[in-house]
Amino acid sequence: MSGPPSPLIENYLRETGFWHMANIGRGCKLNPKLISAFIKRWRPETHTFHLPCDESTITLKDVQLQLGLLVDRSVLTESIQSVD
Repeated sequence: MSGPPSPLIENYLRETGFWHMANIGRGCKLNPKLISAFIKRWRPETHTFHLPCDESTITLKDVQLQLGLLVDRSVLTESIQSVD
C-alpha cells in the first residue's frame, strides 16, 4: 500500500475537494479473489457487472454517493471525440 499523498500536492487536493479521495482505502485490506471475481463479471461494452442474480450498473451518481464527492457544477454527459 502506498503512503500518504505528497505534501507538495496536499493543498491542491484540499482546494479541489479531493483530499478525502487521496486517502480512500488507507488501512483497508484488499481481497484479490473478490476483485478478480468482479473483473471477470465486468462487461465493458455495456458498462455493467453481470452477476448470478441479475445485472448491475454502476452510475456516476453511485460513485458520487459512495465516495462522498461534492458536485457543484453541471456534469459532462456527451462523449468527446478526438480529431485525427
